[in-house]
Amino acid sequence: MSFSFFVPIAVAAVAIVLVMGLVNMMRGGDPNTSQKLMRWRVGLQFVAIVIIVIAIYYKANGG
Repeated sequence: MSFSFFVPIAVAAVAIVLVMGLVNMMRGGDPNTSQKLMRWRVGLQFVAIVIIVIAIYYKANGG
């Protein structure tokens, strides 16, 4: 299975949640919503990094 397919999806998910959080903060939205979105961003960044590391590992080992 090629994990490099999932890399842009994971990065896009992080970017979308980041923009949603920033828009909420700029519009003066609920601070709890901004906090929740930023926590989601951190979690998605972790998942994205894991996917990127796995993709690099498989690519380096001929997978």
